[in-house]
Amino acid sequence: MALLGSILKRAIHLNKTVARVRKKPSASKQQTKTLIKLLSRAQYTSFGTFYGFTKILQSENPVEEFRKRVPVFDYNKLYTHWWHKTLEGNEDICWPGRIKYFALSSGTSESASKRIPITSDLLKSNTKTSMRQIMTLSNYDLPDDFFEKGILMLGGSTDLVNQGAYFEGDLSGISQANIPTWFHVFYKPGKAIARERDWNHKIDMVVEKAKDWDIGVIVGVPAWIQLTLERIIERYKLNNIHEIWPNLRVYTHGGVSFEPYKKGFEKLLGRPIHYIETYLASEGFIAYQSRKDCKGMELVLDNGIFAEFVPFTPQNFDDEGNIVENPEVKWIDEVKEGEEYAILLSTPAGTWRYLIGDTIKFTDLAHREIIITGRTKHFLSLCGEHLSVDNMNTAIRNVSEKHNIAINEFTVAGIPDGSLFAHKWFVGVDEPVDKDQLLQDIDACLCRVNDDYPVERKHALKNIYIETIPSQWFYDWMEENGRIGSQTKFPRVLKGDRLANWQAFIQKKKGE
Repeated sequence: MALLGSILKRAIHLNKTVARVRKKPSASKQQTKTLIKLLSRAQYTSFGTFYGFTKILQSENPVEEFRKRVPVFDYNKLYTHWWHKTLEGNEDICWPGRIKYFALSSGTSESASKRIPITSDLLKSNTKTSMRQIMTLSNYDLPDDFFEKGILMLGGSTDLVNQGAYFEGDLSGISQANIPTWFHVFYKPGKAIARERDWNHKIDMVVEKAKDWDIGVIVGVPAWIQLTLERIIERYKLNNIHEIWPNLRVYTHGGVSFEPYKKGFEKLLGRPIHYIETYLASEGFIAYQSRKDCKGMELVLDNGIFAEFVPFTPQNFDDEGNIVENPEVKWIDEVKEGEEYAILLSTPAGTWRYLIGDTIKFTDLAHREIIITGRTKHFLSLCGEHLSVDNMNTAIRNVSEKHNIAINEFTVAGIPDGSLFAHKWFVGVDEPVDKDQLLQDIDACLCRVNDDYPVERKHALKNIYIETIPSQWFYDWMEENGRIGSQTKFPRVLKGDRLANWQAFIQKKKGE
Protein backbone atom coordinates (compact mmCIF):
# COMPACT_ATOMS: atom_id res chain seq x y z
CA MET A 1 0.00 0.00 0.00
CA ALA A 2 2.88 2.38 0.76
CA LEU A 3 4.30 1.99 -2.79
CA LEU A 4 0.91 2.49 -4.45
CA GLY A 5 0.21 5.43 -2.16
CA SER A 6 3.53 7.03 -3.14
CA ILE A 7 2.74 6.56 -6.84
CA LEU A 8 -0.75 7.98 -6.37
CA LYS A 9 0.60 10.99 -4.49
CA ARG A 10 3.11 11.76 -7.27
CA ALA A 11 0.42 11.38 -9.93
CA ILE A 12 -1.85 13.79 -8.08
CA HIS A 13 0.85 16.44 -7.75
CA LEU A 14 1.86 15.98 -11.41
CA ASN A 15 -1.76 16.44 -12.45
CA LYS A 16 -1.91 19.72 -10.52
CA THR A 17 1.19 20.97 -12.32
CA VAL A 18 -0.23 20.04 -15.73
CA ALA A 19 -3.60 21.63 -14.89
CA ARG A 20 -1.89 24.98 -14.27
CA VAL A 21 -0.64 25.21 -17.86
CA ARG A 22 -3.40 23.35 -19.71
CA LYS A 23 -6.19 25.45 -21.15
CA LYS A 24 -9.57 23.76 -21.35
CA PRO A 25 -11.69 24.14 -24.50
CA SER A 26 -14.91 26.13 -24.11
CA ALA A 27 -17.90 24.40 -22.54
CA SER A 28 -19.79 24.41 -25.82
CA LYS A 29 -16.88 22.81 -27.69
CA GLN A 30 -16.53 20.12 -25.03
CA GLN A 31 -20.24 19.34 -25.14
CA THR A 32 -20.44 19.36 -28.95
CA LYS A 33 -17.53 16.93 -29.14
CA THR A 34 -19.13 14.74 -26.48
CA LEU A 35 -22.45 14.59 -28.33
CA ILE A 36 -20.76 13.73 -31.63
CA LYS A 37 -18.95 10.82 -29.95
CA LEU A 38 -22.19 9.53 -28.44
CA LEU A 39 -24.07 9.79 -31.73
CA SER A 40 -21.26 8.13 -33.68
CA ARG A 41 -21.13 5.21 -31.26
CA ALA A 42 -24.91 4.66 -31.29
CA GLN A 43 -25.87 5.58 -34.86
CA TYR A 44 -26.53 1.97 -35.93
CA THR A 45 -28.61 1.01 -32.90
CA SER A 46 -32.39 0.73 -33.22
CA PHE A 47 -32.78 4.09 -31.49
CA GLY A 48 -30.09 5.73 -33.59
CA THR A 49 -31.58 4.43 -36.82
CA PHE A 50 -35.10 5.50 -35.87
CA TYR A 51 -34.07 9.06 -35.02
CA GLY A 52 -31.56 9.49 -37.84
CA PHE A 53 -28.29 9.79 -35.93
CA THR A 54 -26.34 9.46 -39.19
CA LYS A 55 -28.14 12.47 -40.67
CA ILE A 56 -27.60 14.40 -37.44
CA LEU A 57 -23.86 13.75 -37.71
CA GLN A 58 -23.86 14.95 -41.32
CA SER A 59 -25.64 18.21 -40.49
CA GLU A 60 -23.89 21.56 -40.10
CA ASN A 61 -25.00 21.88 -36.48
CA PRO A 62 -25.28 18.44 -34.83
CA VAL A 63 -26.45 19.90 -31.51
CA GLU A 64 -29.41 21.77 -33.02
CA GLU A 65 -30.30 18.88 -35.31
CA PHE A 66 -30.19 16.44 -32.38
CA ARG A 67 -32.57 18.66 -30.42
CA LYS A 68 -34.95 18.88 -33.36
CA ARG A 69 -35.07 15.18 -34.16
CA VAL A 70 -34.98 13.52 -30.72
CA PRO A 71 -37.81 14.20 -28.24
CA VAL A 72 -37.44 14.60 -24.49
CA PHE A 73 -37.94 11.36 -22.54
CA ASP A 74 -38.87 10.57 -18.98
CA TYR A 75 -38.40 7.07 -17.55
CA ASN A 76 -41.84 5.76 -18.44
CA LYS A 77 -41.64 6.96 -22.03
CA LEU A 78 -38.12 5.64 -22.63
CA TYR A 79 -38.88 2.33 -20.91
CA THR A 80 -42.16 1.76 -22.75
CA HIS A 81 -40.76 2.46 -26.19
CA TRP A 82 -37.17 1.22 -25.91
CA TRP A 83 -35.65 0.00 -22.65
CA HIS A 84 -38.07 -2.87 -22.09
CA LYS A 85 -36.45 -4.53 -25.11
CA THR A 86 -33.02 -4.44 -23.46
CA LEU A 87 -34.45 -6.13 -20.35
CA GLU A 88 -35.59 -8.96 -22.61
CA GLY A 89 -31.98 -9.49 -23.72
CA ASN A 90 -32.17 -7.74 -27.11
CA GLU A 91 -28.97 -6.13 -28.35
CA ASP A 92 -28.24 -2.77 -29.97
CA ILE A 93 -31.43 -1.07 -28.80
CA CYS A 94 -30.30 2.31 -27.42
CA TRP A 95 -26.58 1.52 -27.11
CA PRO A 96 -24.39 -1.02 -28.96
CA GLY A 97 -24.33 -4.54 -27.54
CA ARG A 98 -26.34 -6.24 -24.82
CA ILE A 99 -26.91 -4.54 -21.48
CA LYS A 100 -25.39 -6.68 -18.75
CA TYR A 101 -26.27 -4.57 -15.69
CA PHE A 102 -29.28 -2.58 -14.54
CA ALA A 103 -29.25 -0.29 -11.52
CA LEU A 104 -32.37 -0.37 -9.37
CA SER A 105 -33.41 3.19 -8.69
CA SER A 106 -36.73 4.07 -7.13
CA GLY A 107 -35.62 7.64 -6.56
CA THR A 108 -37.71 9.25 -3.84
CA SER A 109 -40.89 10.03 -5.71
CA GLU A 110 -42.13 6.76 -7.15
CA SER A 111 -42.77 3.51 -5.34
CA ALA A 112 -41.91 1.04 -8.08
CA SER A 113 -38.25 0.40 -8.87
CA LYS A 114 -36.80 1.76 -12.06
CA ARG A 115 -34.17 -0.22 -13.93
CA ILE A 116 -31.51 2.07 -15.37
CA PRO A 117 -29.10 0.48 -17.91
CA ILE A 118 -25.45 0.37 -16.88
CA THR A 119 -23.08 -0.38 -19.76
CA SER A 120 -19.35 -1.08 -19.71
CA ASP A 121 -18.84 2.26 -21.48
CA LEU A 122 -20.71 4.07 -18.70
CA LEU A 123 -18.68 2.29 -16.02
CA LYS A 124 -15.46 3.31 -17.79
CA SER A 125 -16.69 6.90 -17.94
CA ASN A 126 -17.56 6.84 -14.22
CA THR A 127 -14.15 5.42 -13.33
CA LYS A 128 -12.39 8.10 -15.37
CA THR A 129 -14.35 10.84 -13.62
CA SER A 130 -13.65 9.22 -10.23
CA MET A 131 -9.93 9.40 -10.97
CA ARG A 132 -10.27 13.05 -11.90
CA GLN A 133 -11.90 13.73 -8.57
CA ILE A 134 -9.13 11.89 -6.73
CA MET A 135 -6.65 14.14 -8.52
CA THR A 136 -8.34 17.20 -7.01
CA LEU A 137 -7.08 16.12 -3.59
CA SER A 138 -3.96 18.13 -4.50
CA ASN A 139 -6.09 21.20 -3.68
CA TYR A 140 -6.31 20.16 -0.04
CA ASP A 141 -3.70 20.35 2.68
CA LEU A 142 -3.12 16.63 3.21
CA PRO A 143 -0.02 14.94 4.64
CA ASP A 144 2.02 12.63 2.42
CA ASP A 145 1.07 9.46 4.31
CA PHE A 146 -2.64 10.21 3.78
CA PHE A 147 -2.39 8.58 0.35
CA GLU A 148 -1.50 5.26 1.96
CA LYS A 149 -4.67 5.05 4.06
CA GLY A 150 -7.79 2.99 3.49
CA ILE A 151 -10.96 4.20 1.78
CA LEU A 152 -14.21 2.98 3.35
CA MET A 153 -17.01 2.84 0.78
CA LEU A 154 -20.41 1.87 2.15
CA GLY A 155 -22.48 0.73 -0.80
CA GLY A 156 -24.98 -1.82 -1.97
CA SER A 157 -24.21 -5.51 -2.27
CA THR A 158 -21.80 -6.58 -5.00
CA ASP A 159 -23.64 -9.91 -5.03
CA LEU A 160 -25.97 -8.81 -7.81
CA VAL A 161 -29.28 -10.49 -8.58
CA ASN A 162 -29.15 -12.67 -11.69
CA GLN A 163 -32.31 -12.12 -13.72
CA GLY A 164 -31.27 -14.43 -16.55
CA ALA A 165 -30.70 -11.88 -19.30
CA TYR A 166 -29.05 -9.36 -16.95
CA PHE A 167 -27.86 -8.61 -13.40
CA GLU A 168 -29.46 -5.96 -11.22
CA GLY A 169 -28.64 -4.19 -7.97
CA ASP A 170 -27.71 -0.82 -6.47
CA LEU A 171 -25.44 1.34 -8.62
CA SER A 172 -22.90 1.38 -5.78
CA GLY A 173 -22.88 -2.43 -5.75
CA ILE A 174 -22.41 -2.62 -9.53
CA SER A 175 -19.66 0.00 -9.40
CA GLN A 176 -17.80 -1.65 -6.52
CA ALA A 177 -18.02 -5.03 -8.27
CA ASN A 178 -16.18 -3.42 -11.19
CA ILE A 179 -13.54 -1.28 -9.46
CA PRO A 180 -9.98 -1.43 -10.88
CA THR A 181 -7.74 -4.18 -9.49
CA TRP A 182 -5.12 -1.74 -8.20
CA PHE A 183 -7.75 0.01 -6.05
CA HIS A 184 -8.48 -3.10 -3.97
CA VAL A 185 -5.44 -2.44 -1.78
CA PHE A 186 -7.12 0.73 -0.47
CA TYR A 187 -10.72 -0.44 -0.64
CA LYS A 188 -12.67 -1.23 2.52
CA PRO A 189 -14.76 -3.06 3.68
CA GLY A 190 -13.35 -5.63 1.25
CA LYS A 191 -14.95 -8.16 -1.08
CA ALA A 192 -16.51 -10.44 1.56
CA ILE A 193 -18.39 -7.72 3.41
CA ALA A 194 -19.26 -5.91 0.17
CA ARG A 195 -21.13 -9.02 -1.04
CA GLU A 196 -23.44 -9.06 2.00
CA ARG A 197 -27.03 -8.26 1.01
CA ASP A 198 -28.50 -7.79 4.49
CA TRP A 199 -27.78 -4.13 5.21
CA ASN A 200 -27.98 -4.40 9.01
CA HIS A 201 -25.66 -7.40 9.03
CA LYS A 202 -23.26 -5.58 6.72
CA ILE A 203 -23.06 -2.67 9.16
CA ASP A 204 -22.45 -5.14 12.02
CA MET A 205 -19.55 -6.63 10.04
CA VAL A 206 -18.10 -3.17 9.34
CA VAL A 207 -18.31 -2.27 13.03
CA GLU A 208 -16.45 -5.44 14.05
CA LYS A 209 -13.67 -4.87 11.50
CA ALA A 210 -13.34 -1.11 12.14
CA LYS A 211 -10.59 -1.59 14.74
CA ASP A 212 -8.38 -3.32 12.14
CA TRP A 213 -8.50 -0.53 9.55
CA ASP A 214 -6.63 2.74 9.15
CA ILE A 215 -9.20 4.84 7.29
CA GLY A 216 -8.38 8.14 5.61
CA VAL A 217 -11.49 8.59 3.48
CA ILE A 218 -15.12 7.57 3.93
CA VAL A 219 -17.61 7.52 1.05
CA GLY A 220 -21.37 7.12 1.24
CA VAL A 221 -24.83 8.58 1.80
CA PRO A 222 -24.83 10.79 4.95
CA ALA A 223 -27.60 9.04 6.91
CA TRP A 224 -26.03 5.59 6.72
CA ILE A 225 -22.46 6.81 7.22
CA GLN A 226 -23.53 8.68 10.34
CA LEU A 227 -25.37 5.66 11.74
CA THR A 228 -22.33 3.47 11.08
CA LEU A 229 -19.96 5.88 12.83
CA GLU A 230 -22.35 6.07 15.79
CA ARG A 231 -22.36 2.27 16.01
CA ILE A 232 -18.57 2.13 15.91
CA ILE A 233 -18.25 4.77 18.64
CA GLU A 234 -20.78 2.91 20.80
CA ARG A 235 -19.18 -0.51 20.21
CA TYR A 236 -15.68 0.58 21.23
CA LYS A 237 -16.79 3.14 23.86
CA LEU A 238 -15.09 6.03 22.08
CA ASN A 239 -15.52 9.76 22.48
CA ASN A 240 -15.28 10.27 18.73
CA ILE A 241 -14.39 8.39 15.54
CA HIS A 242 -10.87 9.86 15.39
CA GLU A 243 -9.91 7.80 18.42
CA ILE A 244 -10.08 4.69 16.23
CA TRP A 245 -9.31 6.31 12.83
CA PRO A 246 -6.85 9.12 13.64
CA ASN A 247 -6.01 9.62 9.95
CA LEU A 248 -9.58 10.22 8.78
CA ARG A 249 -9.42 13.50 6.86
CA VAL A 250 -11.95 13.34 4.00
CA TYR A 251 -15.64 12.53 3.70
CA THR A 252 -17.00 12.23 0.15
CA HIS A 253 -20.77 12.40 0.05
CA GLY A 254 -23.58 12.70 -2.46
CA GLY A 255 -27.13 11.72 -3.28
CA VAL A 256 -28.73 14.10 -0.78
CA SER A 257 -27.98 17.48 0.75
CA PHE A 258 -25.43 17.15 3.54
CA GLU A 259 -26.58 20.30 5.36
CA PRO A 260 -29.28 18.69 7.55
CA TYR A 261 -26.77 16.07 8.73
CA LYS A 262 -23.71 18.25 9.25
CA LYS A 263 -24.26 19.35 12.84
CA GLY A 264 -24.96 15.81 14.07
CA PHE A 265 -22.12 14.40 11.97
CA GLU A 266 -19.53 16.79 13.37
CA LYS A 267 -20.39 15.72 16.91
CA LEU A 268 -18.86 12.36 15.99
CA LEU A 269 -15.50 13.85 15.01
CA GLY A 270 -12.42 14.64 17.07
CA ARG A 271 -11.25 17.33 14.65
CA PRO A 272 -12.37 19.00 11.41
CA ILE A 273 -12.25 17.07 8.13
CA HIS A 274 -12.74 17.99 4.48
CA TYR A 275 -16.17 17.47 2.92
CA ILE A 276 -16.20 16.79 -0.81
CA GLU A 277 -19.49 16.53 -2.65
CA THR A 278 -20.15 14.33 -5.67
CA TYR A 279 -23.04 14.02 -8.10
CA LEU A 280 -22.98 10.37 -9.11
CA ALA A 281 -26.41 9.24 -10.30
CA SER A 282 -27.45 5.91 -11.81
CA GLU A 283 -27.39 7.67 -15.18
CA GLY A 284 -23.77 8.82 -14.88
CA PHE A 285 -21.13 10.73 -12.93
CA ILE A 286 -22.47 14.22 -13.55
CA ALA A 287 -20.37 16.56 -11.40
CA TYR A 288 -17.98 16.76 -8.48
CA GLN A 289 -16.51 19.37 -6.18
CA SER A 290 -13.17 20.23 -7.74
CA ARG A 291 -12.14 23.26 -5.66
CA LYS A 292 -11.61 23.60 -1.93
CA ASP A 293 -14.29 25.61 -0.12
CA CYS A 294 -16.35 26.26 -3.26
CA LYS A 295 -20.12 26.11 -3.04
CA GLY A 296 -20.84 24.02 -6.14
CA MET A 297 -19.75 20.99 -8.12
CA GLU A 298 -18.08 21.20 -11.52
CA LEU A 299 -20.06 19.64 -14.35
CA VAL A 300 -18.24 16.92 -16.30
CA LEU A 301 -18.54 18.18 -19.87
CA ASP A 302 -16.00 16.06 -21.75
CA ASN A 303 -16.45 12.51 -20.55
CA GLY A 304 -19.47 10.89 -22.12
CA ILE A 305 -22.34 13.01 -20.79
CA PHE A 306 -24.24 15.54 -22.90
CA ALA A 307 -26.41 17.70 -20.65
CA GLU A 308 -29.38 19.94 -21.37
CA PHE A 309 -31.36 22.09 -19.00
CA VAL A 310 -35.13 22.67 -18.74
CA PRO A 311 -36.16 25.77 -16.76
CA PHE A 312 -38.14 24.49 -13.78
CA THR A 313 -41.20 26.66 -14.35
CA PRO A 314 -44.97 26.10 -14.60
CA GLN A 315 -44.61 26.46 -18.37
CA ASN A 316 -42.45 23.32 -18.49
CA PHE A 317 -43.82 21.24 -15.59
CA ASP A 318 -47.33 20.59 -14.31
CA ASP A 319 -48.42 20.73 -10.66
CA GLU A 320 -47.27 17.14 -10.09
CA GLY A 321 -43.79 17.77 -11.49
CA ASN A 322 -44.40 16.03 -14.82
CA ILE A 323 -42.65 17.54 -17.82
CA VAL A 324 -44.85 18.93 -20.61
CA GLU A 325 -44.78 17.59 -24.18
CA ASN A 326 -42.54 20.24 -25.77
CA PRO A 327 -40.62 22.01 -23.00
CA GLU A 328 -38.23 24.89 -23.39
CA VAL A 329 -34.72 23.38 -23.38
CA LYS A 330 -31.37 25.16 -23.03
CA TRP A 331 -27.85 23.86 -23.32
CA ILE A 332 -24.64 24.85 -21.59
CA ASP A 333 -24.16 28.18 -23.41
CA GLU A 334 -27.69 29.37 -22.64
CA VAL A 335 -28.03 28.84 -18.88
CA LYS A 336 -27.93 31.55 -16.22
CA GLU A 337 -26.71 31.64 -12.65
CA GLY A 338 -29.33 31.38 -9.92
CA GLU A 339 -32.13 29.96 -12.06
CA GLU A 340 -33.50 26.49 -11.38
CA TYR A 341 -33.28 23.80 -14.07
CA ALA A 342 -34.21 20.16 -14.47
CA ILE A 343 -31.49 18.11 -16.18
CA LEU A 344 -31.73 16.05 -19.37
CA LEU A 345 -28.89 13.59 -19.98
CA SER A 346 -27.62 11.71 -23.01
CA THR A 347 -25.01 9.13 -21.97
CA PRO A 348 -23.10 6.00 -23.05
CA ALA A 349 -25.81 3.86 -21.47
CA GLY A 350 -28.47 4.68 -24.04
CA THR A 351 -30.19 7.46 -22.13
CA TRP A 352 -31.20 10.09 -24.68
CA ARG A 353 -32.49 13.51 -23.65
CA TYR A 354 -33.56 11.73 -20.49
CA LEU A 355 -35.14 13.59 -17.56
CA ILE A 356 -33.36 12.22 -14.48
CA GLY A 357 -35.67 14.05 -12.06
CA ASP A 358 -33.16 16.31 -10.29
CA THR A 359 -33.24 20.09 -10.24
CA ILE A 360 -30.08 22.21 -10.09
CA LYS A 361 -28.84 25.80 -10.04
CA PHE A 362 -25.62 27.17 -11.49
CA THR A 363 -23.57 28.88 -8.79
CA ASP A 364 -20.56 29.81 -10.95
CA LEU A 365 -20.84 29.84 -14.74
CA ALA A 366 -17.12 30.48 -15.22
CA HIS A 367 -16.32 27.18 -13.51
CA ARG A 368 -19.57 25.47 -14.68
CA GLU A 369 -20.43 24.69 -11.08
CA ILE A 370 -23.86 23.63 -9.86
CA ILE A 371 -25.72 22.70 -6.70
CA ILE A 372 -28.59 20.20 -6.48
CA THR A 373 -31.76 21.94 -5.31
CA GLY A 374 -34.23 19.05 -5.23
CA ARG A 375 -36.40 16.84 -7.41
CA THR A 376 -38.95 17.74 -10.06
CA LYS A 377 -41.56 15.87 -8.00
CA HIS A 378 -40.21 16.99 -4.63
CA PHE A 379 -41.62 20.42 -4.06
CA LEU A 380 -44.72 21.89 -2.49
CA SER A 381 -46.93 24.30 -4.38
CA LEU A 382 -50.44 23.84 -3.07
CA CYS A 383 -51.36 27.43 -3.74
CA GLY A 384 -48.36 29.02 -5.44
CA GLU A 385 -45.79 28.92 -2.61
CA HIS A 386 -43.27 27.01 -4.80
CA LEU A 387 -41.39 25.61 -1.82
CA SER A 388 -38.31 23.67 -2.96
CA VAL A 389 -36.19 21.10 -1.14
CA ASP A 390 -33.36 23.64 -1.21
CA ASN A 391 -35.58 26.08 0.74
CA MET A 392 -36.44 23.34 3.24
CA ASN A 393 -32.79 22.35 3.73
CA THR A 394 -31.87 25.99 4.34
CA ALA A 395 -34.57 26.37 6.97
CA ILE A 396 -33.54 23.17 8.76
CA ARG A 397 -29.88 24.18 8.73
CA ASN A 398 -30.69 27.59 10.18
CA VAL A 399 -32.91 26.30 13.00
CA SER A 400 -30.39 23.56 13.83
CA GLU A 401 -27.76 26.22 14.38
CA LYS A 402 -30.07 28.57 16.26
CA HIS A 403 -31.34 25.88 18.64
CA ASN A 404 -28.00 24.03 18.76
CA ILE A 405 -29.63 20.70 17.90
CA ALA A 406 -29.00 18.04 15.27
CA ILE A 407 -31.84 17.42 12.81
CA ASN A 408 -30.81 14.54 10.58
CA GLU A 409 -34.16 13.78 8.97
CA PHE A 410 -37.33 15.63 8.13
CA THR A 411 -40.18 15.53 5.66
CA VAL A 412 -43.00 17.91 4.74
CA ALA A 413 -46.52 17.26 3.51
CA GLY A 414 -49.18 19.49 2.04
CA ILE A 415 -52.57 18.91 3.64
CA PRO A 416 -56.08 20.42 3.38
CA ASP A 417 -56.96 22.77 6.22
CA GLY A 418 -60.65 23.60 6.16
CA SER A 419 -61.28 25.37 2.88
CA LEU A 420 -57.60 26.32 2.59
CA PHE A 421 -54.24 24.55 2.86
CA ALA A 422 -51.47 23.85 5.34
CA HIS A 423 -47.99 22.36 5.52
CA LYS A 424 -47.15 19.73 8.08
CA TRP A 425 -43.52 19.18 9.07
CA PHE A 426 -42.27 15.93 10.58
CA VAL A 427 -38.89 16.63 12.16
CA GLY A 428 -36.51 14.09 13.67
CA VAL A 429 -35.18 15.52 16.95
CA ASP A 430 -33.50 13.53 19.72
CA GLU A 431 -32.82 16.48 22.05
CA PRO A 432 -35.15 18.69 24.09
CA VAL A 433 -36.58 21.51 21.99
CA ASP A 434 -39.46 24.00 22.09
CA LYS A 435 -41.33 22.74 19.03
CA ASP A 436 -43.56 25.81 18.78
CA GLN A 437 -40.51 28.04 18.62
CA LEU A 438 -38.90 25.63 16.19
CA LEU A 439 -41.90 25.93 13.89
CA GLN A 440 -41.91 29.73 14.12
CA ASP A 441 -38.22 29.84 13.19
CA ILE A 442 -38.70 27.49 10.22
CA ASP A 443 -41.60 29.65 9.02
CA ALA A 444 -39.60 32.86 9.41
CA CYS A 445 -36.64 31.45 7.52
CA LEU A 446 -38.83 30.29 4.63
CA CYS A 447 -40.31 33.79 4.42
CA ARG A 448 -36.75 35.12 3.95
CA VAL A 449 -35.52 32.65 1.35
CA ASN A 450 -38.65 32.23 -0.80
CA ASP A 451 -40.42 35.30 -2.22
CA ASP A 452 -43.66 33.44 -2.97
CA TYR A 453 -43.98 31.79 0.44
CA PRO A 454 -44.78 34.87 2.61
CA VAL A 455 -47.43 36.01 0.13
CA GLU A 456 -49.27 32.70 0.35
CA ARG A 457 -48.87 32.57 4.14
CA LYS A 458 -51.14 35.63 4.24
CA HIS A 459 -53.74 34.06 2.00
CA ALA A 460 -54.34 30.39 1.10
CA LEU A 461 -51.56 28.84 3.23
CA LYS A 462 -52.97 29.90 6.56
CA ASN A 463 -51.39 27.32 8.85
CA ILE A 464 -48.28 25.21 9.28
CA TYR A 465 -47.92 22.40 11.78
CA ILE A 466 -45.02 20.43 13.21
CA GLU A 467 -44.56 17.02 14.78
CA THR A 468 -41.23 16.22 16.40
CA ILE A 469 -40.40 12.52 16.49
CA PRO A 470 -37.31 10.36 17.18
CA SER A 471 -34.87 10.28 14.24
CA GLN A 472 -34.89 6.50 14.33
CA TRP A 473 -38.53 6.41 13.24
CA PHE A 474 -37.51 7.64 9.78
CA TYR A 475 -35.12 4.70 9.38
CA ASP A 476 -37.64 2.27 10.84
CA TRP A 477 -40.19 3.39 8.23
CA MET A 478 -37.65 2.87 5.43
CA GLU A 479 -36.83 -0.60 6.71
CA GLU A 480 -40.51 -1.52 7.04
CA ASN A 481 -41.04 -0.45 3.43
CA GLY A 482 -37.99 -2.31 2.09
CA ARG A 483 -35.99 0.87 1.52
CA ILE A 484 -33.09 0.39 3.91
CA GLY A 485 -29.70 0.41 2.21
CA SER A 486 -26.75 2.35 0.90
CA GLN A 487 -28.49 4.57 -1.63
CA THR A 488 -31.97 5.03 -0.17
CA LYS A 489 -32.95 8.41 1.21
CA PHE A 490 -36.03 9.51 3.07
CA PRO A 491 -38.22 11.66 0.78
CA ARG A 492 -38.27 15.30 1.81
CA VAL A 493 -41.82 15.71 0.49
CA LEU A 494 -44.57 13.14 0.99
CA LYS A 495 -47.72 12.98 -1.12
CA GLY A 496 -50.54 10.56 -1.88
CA ASP A 497 -50.18 6.92 -0.84
CA ARG A 498 -46.77 7.47 0.70
CA LEU A 499 -48.10 10.19 2.95
CA ALA A 500 -50.98 7.95 4.05
CA ASN A 501 -48.53 5.12 4.72
CA TRP A 502 -46.27 7.42 6.75
CA GLN A 503 -49.15 8.81 8.82
CA ALA A 504 -50.38 5.30 9.62
CA PHE A 505 -46.84 4.33 10.60
CA ILE A 506 -46.53 7.32 12.97
CA GLN A 507 -49.82 6.41 14.63
CA LYS A 508 -48.65 2.83 15.07
CA LYS A 509 -45.38 4.02 16.63
CA LYS A 510 -47.22 6.23 19.07
CA GLY A 511 -49.37 3.31 20.13
CA GLU A 512 -46.45 0.97 20.82
